[in-house]
Amino acid sequence: MSKEYLGKIVSVKMDRPMGSRHPKHGFVYPVNYGYIPNTVSGDGEELDAYVLGVFEPLDNFEGKVIAIIHRINDNDDKLVVVPENKNYSNEQIKVLTEFQEQWFEFEIWRD
Repeated sequence: MSKEYLGKIVSVKMDRPMGSRHPKHGFVYPVNYGYIPNTVSGDGEELDAYVLGVFEPLDNFEGKVIAIIHRINDNDDKLVVVPENKNYSNEQIKVLTEFQEQWFEFEIWRD
């Protein structure tokens, strides 16, 4: 279901900009994290997205989906969105999202 977003340009609304604190778990977001408005993910909420390659807090961002973090033990896929001229390897994506994804079993989907 989220695979349809691979390679597409999407608009991300940040609800956890870089440097903000998670309201329940207290960790700080080292990257911008948000959602795609007017979508529904497997958890019933809007589809979440990590924005990589921008190093300042954002409110909104438009970029390309280069990968999907598919959680095997949770029903909540995450899009990986970057500026159009950037790319990240699977290993780089794992390192940059480890602050949150370390608690889940996942695989990275690509085109």
